[in-house]
Amino acid sequence: MTYIAREQWEKHFGDGRGFRRVGERERELLAEHTPAPDDGGRALDVGCGTGELAAYLVSLGYTVDAVDFAGSALARARTEHADVEGVRWLLLDIERDDPAPLREEGYDVVVMRLMYPFLKDRGRILHALGERLRDGGALVVITPVAETTPEERRGIALDEDEIALVGSGWRAVERLDADGLAFLVLRGPCHAGTQAVEKGPTTTHA
Repeated sequence: MTYIAREQWEKHFGDGRGFRRVGERERELLAEHTPAPDDGGRALDVGCGTGELAAYLVSLGYTVDAVDFAGSALARARTEHADVEGVRWLLLDIERDDPAPLREEGYDVVVMRLMYPFLKDRGRILHALGERLRDGGALVVITPVAETTPEERRGIALDEDEIALVGSGWRAVERLDADGLAFLVLRGPCHAGTQAVEKGPTTTHA
């Protein structure tokens, strides 16, 4: 099925479907490379879906803003993680909506898990999110890799050229492997972000 509209994502989550669960290796890498500051920290989970990653970030000591543009996803997140304190569930289209609901004081970590390939204006969004990082903060992109993704699901993955462009303009880029997913840790101002990876998918698949 091709996903190109918010309504399709609403139905996806409303029908009880989801995505690949957060793996143990992803959890280990997040804890190792983006630990919460000793006095706590703020995290932004972009494209949070049903909230599994947001809940894990809370367990690391973060206060979390979890955003998604599908209300059905957020409804499930609120229900499935009703016992988790420290998350604000925000209905927000990161590409089109006014970002005013996001915290002006910024974030210590921003995570984009399994959603970056779906962006149409990738460079602009990376730059804008990079501007919201506090000093010493990191933006983490977790994504399938085209080489190990079936052709019919290519729209959910990045090829090597696209992965290389993700880090354009960042002071430090570290690429790690999380059970076949590319786990990219970006640090430093994204001065060239508006030049990076401007192409996005004309169609995406789920």
